[in-house]
Amino acid sequence: MTSQTTIDKTGPGDKTPVSPLDQAPSTGLRGHPWFTLITVAVGVMMVALDGTIVAIANPAIAKDLGATFADVQWITNAYFLALAVSLITAGKLGDRFGHRQTFLIGVTGFAAASGAIGLSHSIAFVVTFRVFQGLFGALLMPAALGLLRATFPAEKLNMAIGIWGMVIGASTAGGPILGGLLVQHVSWQSVFFINVPVGLIALVLGLLILLDHRAENAPRSFDILGIVLLSGAMFCLVWALIKAPAWGWGDGRTWLFMGLSVLGFAAFSFWETRVKEPLIPLGLFRSVPLSAGVVLMVLMAIAFMGGLFFVTFYLQSVHGMSPVDAGLHLLPLTGMMIVGSPLAGLAITKLGPRIPLASGMAATAIAMYGMSTLEADTSSGVMSVWFALLGFGLAPVMVGATEVIVGNAPMELSGVAGGLQQAAMQVGGSLGTAVLGAVMASKVDSDLPGNWTDAKLPPLTPAQLDQASEAVRVGVAPVTKETPAAIAAQITDVAHETFISGMSLACLVAAGVAVVAVFVALLTKRGENAEAGAGVGHI
Repeated sequence: MTSQTTIDKTGPGDKTPVSPLDQAPSTGLRGHPWFTLITVAVGVMMVALDGTIVAIANPAIAKDLGATFADVQWITNAYFLALAVSLITAGKLGDRFGHRQTFLIGVTGFAAASGAIGLSHSIAFVVTFRVFQGLFGALLMPAALGLLRATFPAEKLNMAIGIWGMVIGASTAGGPILGGLLVQHVSWQSVFFINVPVGLIALVLGLLILLDHRAENAPRSFDILGIVLLSGAMFCLVWALIKAPAWGWGDGRTWLFMGLSVLGFAAFSFWETRVKEPLIPLGLFRSVPLSAGVVLMVLMAIAFMGGLFFVTFYLQSVHGMSPVDAGLHLLPLTGMMIVGSPLAGLAITKLGPRIPLASGMAATAIAMYGMSTLEADTSSGVMSVWFALLGFGLAPVMVGATEVIVGNAPMELSGVAGGLQQAAMQVGGSLGTAVLGAVMASKVDSDLPGNWTDAKLPPLTPAQLDQASEAVRVGVAPVTKETPAAIAAQITDVAHETFISGMSLACLVAAGVAVVAVFVALLTKRGENAEAGAGVGHI
């Protein structure tokens, strides 16, 4: 299937479509592929950074605004829910109205919502504007991929996505370091205010540089019922995953929302076969490589985000590091993603995606197995080896799976494909945290009573044991200021031993998921529609 793009060469004021086959190569700023990449990278950096930088500010927000633990959880959950639920719909908006417009609106809205959070004086306003951050972030992310797909020719797309992935990896991993410095030396508000100048830079660059690329057969109508069904199904799924750790996996409420999610997806699939212009044409998934790319992105996110979730507690709770020190210890992972992403783009261009993707997931599996061997006294050098290997393995997967999804979609669905890629990553991360969290909790609950008894510590009532397990799941020793020093030391040893046993099992499960992903990677291939999506310009 091939498609033609139309390009608004003069900006939003001139709507005359220009065929890329007739357009002369761009020699100035507007429409230049590499300047386009720089522009979207600035916007994407703002959203990726926000995903992890806010976690460091949560304790300070809670103290300053008098928020409860549940309130603080909503600072993260509200953003994640809004982002995950609206990504695919936002991608469709880009396909319909142009990715340039949706990118600019996303950048402006995200920066404005960030500034509003910094000015907020109640937790209710913080949570409300976090929802707006998620909605505008959803507009921005698929639009960035759509712009890259339309601007870069096929032979350069992998390198562009490699640099795009490098920016996301560096921003995500650098969030805790920058967040720690800002909270410690400025204020928690500065974590949000920093997005205002970054957003302004992205907006100015976007107005000067970005061209509006649209496919001639882009959608002209909206599948409103499809949007409602898909959004409802995604909400129920993500809500169940968020609440399952608190409710319990066997709780009726968890299964109710899971069931509603399944019904919602089934109704959505049925409706998409009936509507004239569906939100997601189901024929898109007849492409085995595209479907494999989506599954691979989910599996990668389960292994990476789920496994890394516990490593942050390991560094801070077991090794006693500050958030900044913990972030610095993760620099080998960040560094390898920064170095490996462009190299992965080159390798995928030369070899195709199968070998780099399969090799990357194999390296991820080995790294997760290595992380399952970490102990309370493991040295920083040993940790760095496994973190670096994990970053080396993730780089080709982030780049390759993204190219497989976006490159195998028709040009007129590049925004939807970008939304699929981001939604797969968000759902995978949520699944990883929830499922591996359940594995961790089960192991801790199983081992703690025996470890406590073996250490000859004072017996606990069932209620005290539940409280102790809750603390140990995040590596915290259940001691108070009144606990005698000798007993506190014993309890700390038991807590850390039990936590590490749970983390080890969770990392082994993550390694198993990565092994499955190796075989999924073998089903991928270079984008079938890459040539149709090749833009023009001076490269």
